Amino acid sequence: MIWNTEQECMSRGRLEELQLERLKWTVNRVYNRVPHYRAKFEKLSITPEKIKSLVDLKCLPFTTKDDLRGNYPFGLFAVPQREVVRVHASSGTTGRPVVVGYTANDLNTWTDLTARMVSLAGVTSEDVAQIAFNYGLFTGGFGLHYGLERAGALVVPVSGGNTERQLMLMQDFGTTVLISTPSYSLYIAEVAEKMGIDISSLKLKIGLFGGEPWTEEMRSEIESRLHILATDNYGLSEVMGPGVAGECACKCGHHIAEDHFIVETIDPETGEVLEPGQEGELVFTSLTKEAFPVIRFRTKDISRVTQDPCQCGRTTARMRKIIGRTDDMLIIRGVNVFPSQIESVLMTIEGIGPHYVINVHRRNFLDELEVVVELTREDLLEPYSKLEDFSGYIRQKLHSVLSINVRLKIVQPGTLERSAGKAKRVFDYRNQTAK
Repeated sequence: MIWNTEQECMSRGRLEELQLERLKWTVNRVYNRVPHYRAKFEKLSITPEKIKSLVDLKCLPFTTKDDLRGNYPFGLFAVPQREVVRVHASSGTTGRPVVVGYTANDLNTWTDLTARMVSLAGVTSEDVAQIAFNYGLFTGGFGLHYGLERAGALVVPVSGGNTERQLMLMQDFGTTVLISTPSYSLYIAEVAEKMGIDISSLKLKIGLFGGEPWTEEMRSEIESRLHILATDNYGLSEVMGPGVAGECACKCGHHIAEDHFIVETIDPETGEVLEPGQEGELVFTSLTKEAFPVIRFRTKDISRVTQDPCQCGRTTARMRKIIGRTDDMLIIRGVNVFPSQIESVLMTIEGIGPHYVINVHRRNFLDELEVVVELTREDLLEPYSKLEDFSGYIRQKLHSVLSINVRLKIVQPGTLERSAGKAKRVFDYRNQTAK
């Protein structure tokens, strides 16, 4: 098991000394090597010499995804291209992808941090780890792969999809650790049941999940159906990839690798820095990256951070599971709605599967929220009167949490699309012509 007690258990005072030293190094690096950052600093009359304490971090400008896309592909690299040994990129579904680069030393640091993260969850050299993340420009597959190897695990790089083959390999190789999106793990359980495979006969014991937000209710569903400890990990390509933060077996927050990243929580509307424990948008600054350092990157992820030591003995700050994103929040007739709120309700209702879709329409100039849910059994479709009562019960439960009325559509088992990658759950049609 990889546990760097010197870095993960240091005092807050010693940690902040290390962060300041590394912050000064990073600010000097971007100011002298990245024209984009130098221009933003000079616009605010900031020079590296003005960074004298961690409090001065709030004087630095934010970095957004638009900044990264505007410098596509290599405009934010802080080293010559000959020193970059690998690139990764975001999916680019909403425009140009964000391209990030790594020096050989960056890759070594990334591997160390991912090994630290999987060890948090209990992975050791005795484990067989099956990766069901897609490999390629997405950071998840490669990021977890090398970290698991450094932690000593036997790695099975299956990649995503081909679920029956995934299950065959779990049986034949004695897989103990599953790496995937949380929604795909439930699909694996569903296929196993259809194939007549007794999940309890597998050797699975740990799930390392990421790539999409998920609720505590979904965690409980995964743990009960797969008979595993389900842990969440957090990472962004823009910051590094997986390894930025992850859960230990206590499951009371993601331990942040604070010796390599400074995290702030801000008010997403004003940009004001909030106190530890207050809910807001997470902002990350890298401290040790050579090729692609980032200053105050706005993640759009909503969470809260605590600096209280964990029961496991680690003293690094912990962030709560992501409850939503500022760009995923839906405003329906003046009410703020996060998809995670809807999931938390649906996952507590017996007879409803873990797969759902949220559609937003505008009819007669009014916003309308529709939730499509999937039954777990065909017999729940009859009689019609009982289905109507069930539908009313679900709508009432949603209304009690959201404070708005919701249109509900119930579909047969197996109707909604499954995905080996990030599940697409929200479809906003308000900018299209209403039919």
